[in-house]
Amino acid sequence: MAPVTQMQNQLYDSLKAVIAEKKNLRNPLIEILRTAQEIFGYLPIEVQEFIAGEMNLPASKIYGVVTFYNFFTMIPRGKYTLNVCTGTACYVKGAPRLIQMISDHLDVKMGETTKDGLFTLSAVRCVGACSLAPVFVIGEDTFGRIDNKDMITEILARYK
Repeated sequence: MAPVTQMQNQLYDSLKAVIAEKKNLRNPLIEILRTAQEIFGYLPIEVQEFIAGEMNLPASKIYGVVTFYNFFTMIPRGKYTLNVCTGTACYVKGAPRLIQMISDHLDVKMGETTKDGLFTLSAVRCVGACSLAPVFVIGEDTFGRIDNKDMITEILARYK
């Protein structure tokens, strides 16, 4: 049990150093939250309250920013976030079917993370690859014209 507490203390110490370094910059909150999410992997209430205390801000302000921007998360995400485009072109060309195939393959629903912590299934409005519809993105990799489960199996195997 002690290593977990020691590890948590190290994470909070890292975050405290970041806050000290950046809190006097103009509008530092987004950058501090982004770095906190990199350190912890997500932004649970405890981390938000710590940031609020260190920055002398109300916790409600931190929570408001975290819940406003979709790139912040309050729940742990997988090593890879699998973003399925649900923009008009992708939707018309099969995004709902693509989501269902991926969901079935990974045994998760939208917004959930696989039991092994490898993938989180997420939807985004547009990735700017309409000619490849339907599309999903993992990190910097874009995969298009996905129309069968075998393609999904092959692609996801690269990340395991």
